[in-house]
Amino acid sequence: MIRSKLVLALVAVLVAGTVLAGTWFLSTQALATALTASNTSQGTVQQQASAAAQPVAQRSAQGVATPSAASATTIKTAAPAPAQSITINIAPGADAESQIFEAIYQKVNPSVVRIDNLTTQGNGFSSAVVPQGEGSGFVWDTAGHIVTNDHVVQGADQLQVTFADGTVLDAQLVGADPNADLAVIKVDPSLVTLVPVEQGDISQVKVGERAIAIGNPFGFQGTMTTGIVSALGRSIPALTGFNIPQAIQTDAAINPGNSGGPLLNVQGQVIGVNSQIQSSTQSNSGVGFAIPIDEVQRVVPSLIKTGSYHHSYLGLSGSTFSQAWAQALGFPANTKGVYVQDTLSGGPAAAAGLRGGTQNTNLLLGVSSNGTPGYLQSGGDLITAINGQSITTMDDLLVYLENNTSPGQVVHLTVLRSGGQQRTVNVVLGERPESVPLN
Repeated sequence: MIRSKLVLALVAVLVAGTVLAGTWFLSTQALATALTASNTSQGTVQQQASAAAQPVAQRSAQGVATPSAASATTIKTAAPAPAQSITINIAPGADAESQIFEAIYQKVNPSVVRIDNLTTQGNGFSSAVVPQGEGSGFVWDTAGHIVTNDHVVQGADQLQVTFADGTVLDAQLVGADPNADLAVIKVDPSLVTLVPVEQGDISQVKVGERAIAIGNPFGFQGTMTTGIVSALGRSIPALTGFNIPQAIQTDAAINPGNSGGPLLNVQGQVIGVNSQIQSSTQSNSGVGFAIPIDEVQRVVPSLIKTGSYHHSYLGLSGSTFSQAWAQALGFPANTKGVYVQDTLSGGPAAAAGLRGGTQNTNLLLGVSSNGTPGYLQSGGDLITAINGQSITTMDDLLVYLENNTSPGQVVHLTVLRSGGQQRTVNVVLGERPESVPLN
């Protein structure tokens, strides 16, 4: 499927964090040390494993407002296996970086799975199960939960999971969140050795660091590609029409079949779930996107617990305020914030008295596909803060709502009205609908 040239890349990427006995951890420092060691006479590098990742339920509660159903009780998921150390022996003159990547692959590949989306076709007299798509996923815990993209499993009559060792199992859908393009499926944990991934920390991810994907591009299972983190904080479209904020952009090759697989750092930790590519050819063009691990850590426990996740909803459309609009809209030129272009009738923002634009200005914003010009409208509110926290872009507002609020919560918006009048508007947040509504 292509949305504004954003191709949802069905990519198979299984992320693990263990090789039967335990997990191998490689840090950036280990990589630097290894590169140095390749020029020494001994050529041996040993990197001790870090502590095992804390339970998922604890992570979701740290400074993040999740739906009450998910946060009120502890999510029962099996903990990852304890971490162990690994020694990498690098001969003098050898390519240390290659050996580091080999170790990451051995650590993570057992956790990465191929997911086949199957459908039943028949004519009333006979039927057959046939594939209608494929993607990737990775083992989340030892209870059998596997994380993937929602678009990988949508519309499936049957789901089949293939592990790195060749084991093939049926899976059941546990829960899905189309707004985050995430889903959880489950296999019988008694039938296979499960190797959960190690989860990374999004706050430690930096532009320029190594990014690694393991998955199932074009059906080639267990494929590893490498690149860098090209950018952070990208906003990408979900199938529902809403945006997924804070996505990771990477130039690691991501192709159809990689969707749902892990994006990894040099320690073999999952930092994102590969979801989309931007391309005019429906294959890798060096611009891929992954859903960040903090979003995964918020959504997945709720999917396991309740089968769904509830996102906060303001019910407005807006844009980052441009200084070029100041005169036409009647705001000071140095003002920063989100300009409200429209509010949904009956939605939370409209019910609270927030105002959208009503009068066309002479500033052209664009032209629709049928040739109709769209002009900036004056009369809307300018949101400058939420709950006392300043915002300067539309993404700031989206990220705050996603990270810190839940449906039913009251938020306090600081707004400017045309002419410079400041006021506080209290909004009771709603629950995001299944698709962007038409006003």
